[in-house]
Amino acid sequence: MAVEYEKPFQAFRFLVEIEGARGAVVAAFSQFSGVNMTVETVESRAGSDGRGVRQIIPVLTRFEPVTLTKGVVGDNAFLDWLFSAVAGPEAGPRSDEAVRRTLNVVALDDRGRRGVIWSLKNALPVGYSLSPMDGGRSEVLAESLTFAITGMERKVNPPAAQ
Repeated sequence: MAVEYEKPFQAFRFLVEIEGARGAVVAAFSQFSGVNMTVETVESRAGSDGRGVRQIIPVLTRFEPVTLTKGVVGDNAFLDWLFSAVAGPEAGPRSDEAVRRTLNVVALDDRGRRGVIWSLKNALPVGYSLSPMDGGRSEVLAESLTFAITGMERKVNPPAAQ
């Protein structure tokens, strides 16, 4: 039996979980973007195909970097993760298993229940940006973190029984 929800999920109702050595950390982000997967192909013709029909062969799967944006708060958990991957005073950048984690982006339904979950595999922090500070505006100061990923899985969490 297929899992069905009453209506489509809304883009502003989501949470982000970061799986790591100490379990999952849930964080509040205001924006998540960049999930994009492309399968690169080559064209060929089978030697035994007398019709000359083009064959498409998948060769590489590419996952674009994803970006999470949130308001600046006093918590440094994400920046500590970012700095664990960058070059330090005595060593180069790291990309080992201790730095890579799984990011779970969870869409919530209109009742706040977990719905669709995108698990982004082997997330490696690769970028950081801070929104402009402008004394003439009253916007929230935001920071964005960018992660390279090597895989993705999409799961549907069944709705709870009524």
